[in-house]
Amino acid sequence: MNITIYDVAREANVSMATVSRVVNGNPNVKPATRKKVMEVIDRLGYRPNAVARGLASKKTTTVGVIIPDIASPFFAELARGIEDIATMYKYNIILSNSDQNIEKELHLLNTMLGKQVDGIVFMGGNIKAEHVEEFKKSPVPIVLAGSIEETGEIPSVNIDYEQATFDAVSTFVEKGHKEIAFVIGPQIEPINKDKKLEGYKRALKDAGIQYNEELVVEGDYTYDSGLEAIERILELNQKPTAILVGSDEMALGVIHGAFDRGYSVPDDFEVISSDNTRLTLMVRPQLTTIVQPLYDIGAVAMRLLTKYMNKENVDENIVVLPHRIENRKSTK
Repeated sequence: MNITIYDVAREANVSMATVSRVVNGNPNVKPATRKKVMEVIDRLGYRPNAVARGLASKKTTTVGVIIPDIASPFFAELARGIEDIATMYKYNIILSNSDQNIEKELHLLNTMLGKQVDGIVFMGGNIKAEHVEEFKKSPVPIVLAGSIEETGEIPSVNIDYEQATFDAVSTFVEKGHKEIAFVIGPQIEPINKDKKLEGYKRALKDAGIQYNEELVVEGDYTYDSGLEAIERILELNQKPTAILVGSDEMALGVIHGAFDRGYSVPDDFEVISSDNTRLTLMVRPQLTTIVQPLYDIGAVAMRLLTKYMNKENVDENIVVLPHRIENRKSTK
């Protein structure tokens, strides 16, 4: 039998409005009355109906989070930042895994809206016109986290991926490297093709090094694609002396694949990775990496969403957080 607010009010001999004020933490309730109502709530096992409260207030205090792969350390760290700030602002989270599939992404978006969420944090590598069209039609605010949307119409939180890649390649150049490979993520994604690849090319151009497309090997962020990438690199006539890798998981594959073939990191190849997830510290040698503040990207995206949901003033809808290069043992 479901216990209702009416049952609590009757048992405590107070009005339903008083029970509501107690449940919602309203300070305008006498301490003795609050104590009596809370004792009845505990004894009856009453749990407020969030759906009913949402219908009455037009708010569900629930946020939808659409994430490509919850198993990925990259997205898991982003999600942790989102969840912590959501908890701080007393929002619940509905988390859904999209598998980076556009049909599933759009379906999940509409499913979230059907659940009457108050806002959505969206993460995806390939934001297309179909996404933007749906985002614009949304009755609730949507914020992107770690995702590029070229029109700048949708609020987002990222780092400057082009400059971060430029900085990493320039680090190699400063060490005297001229043959610098780039194991990049899927080039169908703007974050790779339009940002990271352009940063790589700009750093080479500034150093007077000719761009060689053979040194750019595409992977899919996974460990196995890192293994495949290093195999292709080792087949080149002119082998690189430095490798930038577009994800930490791929970087592990690159390092292990090199070791399996009898090569040493950093003696034969220096390696810089891209994300600074916990994987960079779990491999030997520990990875020099571009530090993306993943937790902060998620946390700032959620805080930005709370501002939109509560109609607070927003100074910047496109937030770019700082990055840096963390030197460890995979470079000299």
